[in-house]
Amino acid sequence: MADLLGSILNSMEKPPTVGDAQSRRKAREQAAKFKKMQEDEKRKKAEFRKKMEKEISQFIQDSGQQKKKYNPMGKIERSILHDVAEVAGLTSFAFGEDEESRYVMLFKKEFAPSDEELEAYRKGEDWNPQVAEQRRRLKEQAALEEAADSQSVKTEACPNSNYREKYSHLIGTSAAKDAAHTLEANSSYGMVPVANKRDKRSIEEAMNAIREKKRQKRDDDALASATAASATAGSS
Repeated sequence: MADLLGSILNSMEKPPTVGDAQSRRKAREQAAKFKKMQEDEKRKKAEFRKKMEKEISQFIQDSGQQKKKYNPMGKIERSILHDVAEVAGLTSFAFGEDEESRYVMLFKKEFAPSDEELEAYRKGEDWNPQVAEQRRRLKEQAALEEAADSQSVKTEACPNSNYREKYSHLIGTSAAKDAAHTLEANSSYGMVPVANKRDKRSIEEAMNAIREKKRQKRDDDALASATAASATAGSS
């Protein structure tokens, strides 16, 4: 009987201690505080959105204003502003290198910024259409001058005389229409047999023969130098 009574008493929930009551009270207070913070945050977001809606409405109605720049703001505020602008049919961009300096700019659809304007804002520069136009013209002028210089270099690289004139002292010139394909040897190279005075070879063949002679001479000179070096090494 005593054992049964002891087991029943042990199974019953013990009365809360002073420490447990304080922990539960503290937990309730923290939960209430967190809920209040959430409600305050929600209220602030709603108020900020309402404010942005009013400002954007005024911006749209102002025909003399093409764009609107806001001061740096937090990520949540920027997100709300982007959303309101999209609903209103505007274009919005955020600029700034770090989180503290990020700001939003709004543009009306009919005055959407160009790539050059956006690039200026990304660099932290002010956009000036007149200065941008001057830069564009300078770039075009520089490109034209570069193209002209390139064409001039190509023209200077071209030979002043044609192939036949350049090598006329080697292949001769035509004396008349009937002798157009007859190549006369230059007399400054000495007397040659009559049979050799008429060269039946083409210009390409004659040039190939000249190149072959030059190549053979280089080979002979190289061989002679190698032989002389070998002899010198053997004598030493």
